[in-house]
Amino acid sequence: MIAIHQVLATLGYGDAIGHEVLGIQRVLREAGYQSDIFVETADYRLEPLTRDYRELVDATHRDNLLLHHFSLGSKASRTAFALPDRMALIYHNITPPEYFVGVHRKLARSCFNGRRELQAYAGRVDLAMGDSEFNRRDLEALGFARTAVLPVVPDFSHLDGEPNWLLARDFDDAWTNILFVGRIIANKKIDDLIRWFHAYHTVFNPRSRLLLVGAYRGYERYLASLHQLAATLGARDIHFIGHVSDEELVAFYDVADLFLCASEHEGFCVPIVEAFYKQIPVVAYGATAVPATMDGAGVPFTDTSPLHVAELMDAVISDASLQDAIVDGQLAAVRRLQAKDFRGTLLGFVDQILSSPRGSAPRVAFDFWPQFDAAERLEEIRLLRPAAFKALP
Repeated sequence: MIAIHQVLATLGYGDAIGHEVLGIQRVLREAGYQSDIFVETADYRLEPLTRDYRELVDATHRDNLLLHHFSLGSKASRTAFALPDRMALIYHNITPPEYFVGVHRKLARSCFNGRRELQAYAGRVDLAMGDSEFNRRDLEALGFARTAVLPVVPDFSHLDGEPNWLLARDFDDAWTNILFVGRIIANKKIDDLIRWFHAYHTVFNPRSRLLLVGAYRGYERYLASLHQLAATLGARDIHFIGHVSDEELVAFYDVADLFLCASEHEGFCVPIVEAFYKQIPVVAYGATAVPATMDGAGVPFTDTSPLHVAELMDAVISDASLQDAIVDGQLAAVRRLQAKDFRGTLLGFVDQILSSPRGSAPRVAFDFWPQFDAAERLEEIRLLRPAAFKALP
């Protein structure tokens, strides 16, 4: 039987790509395909659901199909590239590296190399799918001849459980809570969120706070710059919550009065539609894929001056009837999103690929597999004899 496996660099807990990967696996298995998830790394809570990417070498077959989730280049990507299996690409976008120059040098380099590596797949894959029209156009501009959109249809089930109030209980009071959910990283423009909130807090509502829910581990330099900005402005009542569980996330959505987004680069932005689903009015900067994700709902804007955004925030927060109208529009957008036939679209693309003529075999360096074997041996030494590994030239 033909197997359809997924391969990606890392499977994260609670993130958009992770939810999509697990959703795709459910669809494929329900359709009768053998389907495993091969990764370099995974969150410890998801490790039992995955296999090591090096096991792909034993699972490979020229009639199989690999669905390769590309967000950054990786060893898993390069191994999958060299195998004889058919391949389709699912592209989640790569943030332009200039956002991380001077903030996170390693990530800037990874984004630069990832975008360059992506172009090598133009002749390797049978189909390249963006998870939004914005991402599909990006693939087209990079030279992919066969492109399509595999729509993101978020699974909101993780938001339907009981909230865990361990972190959020202190914010469940009469104050106004402005919420953002996402990594504390430069392209999300958390610095703009701080400026906008400070203007709102100072001019309109001193009994308000900004809740920034998202991981910042690894981005400490950017986090330090945000603390410095808040200190320079004299901004108060700003809370960096960090990474949370699904149950804790539900609690933060439950206490939120407004969802505010400043991100300048998004391939889709799932937290916006999560806020739609949780009936929180959304005010968001309308850049890249964000307007399409909002689908005519919420309050998109383009004037980023702090006073203008503060006025928008106050207009929404101070008018209950306006909030109701915004939420009604957002729920209609959620219904349109949920009405998209993700299962049918995915399986249609699979049938299209499997019934098409095969492309040419992947072209890799003559010594690729000897290097792969050498890397395997080195990894064994690193794990079992770390002192010997450090002594190697």
